Amino acid sequence: METQIPKKVSIVLCPDFYVMEVKERIILKAADLFMRYGIRSVTMDEIAGQLGMSKKTIYQFFADKDEIVEGVVDKEILQNEGKCCRYQESSENAIHEVFISLEGMEEMFKAMNPLIMSDLEKHHFKSHKKFMDHANKFMYRVIRENLERGIKEELYRPDINMDIVTKYRIGSSFMTFNQDIFPHNRYLISEVGRELGILFLYSIATSKGAKLIQKYYQQQKEIKN
Repeated sequence: METQIPKKVSIVLCPDFYVMEVKERIILKAADLFMRYGIRSVTMDEIAGQLGMSKKTIYQFFADKDEIVEGVVDKEILQNEGKCCRYQESSENAIHEVFISLEGMEEMFKAMNPLIMSDLEKHHFKSHKKFMDHANKFMYRVIRENLERGIKEELYRPDINMDIVTKYRIGSSFMTFNQDIFPHNRYLISEVGRELGILFLYSIATSKGAKLIQKYYQQQKEIKN
């Protein structure tokens, strides 16, 4: 009987795949550091050190820190779009959708350095503009769809001005990071974001909607306790 010699299988990594994998690792680590310490205080040396690679290696994939920040913002935008779609699909009604999103936002804020938004605005103009475009287009559409849903479900007042109320909600979300109004040494951004969200709901709710707000608020309170 003839002995069969196993064939050697060579695995050749696609260069494009390798590049994407390394870039993804850098973006993930940078995002983690930015969330914990803010953007400005994190250096390229620290990102490299955390990854166990040289700064020269990082520069093979990103021209500068600004490009890394843009990559992080792109990833956050993509993740946020996915979350919003899941909130819409899994929610019982418009108010429940907002409570789910508030819960997700609160968890994110707990791990977020409150300086991250001001760092983005002051030092990374292109990335900040991209993030604001996302808020003013995608988030505008999500909020407006929620308002339309809530009116159909008789949970929101039918007389609200859709455009004004939608833009107000976007603006109030960013108010969370305003140190002149909510100094970070006195307020937790997670608590501020939650309170502003619930206040917004009450401002547009019908009596039927107000009962649901109380119901979901109590449910989440019981879960936390």
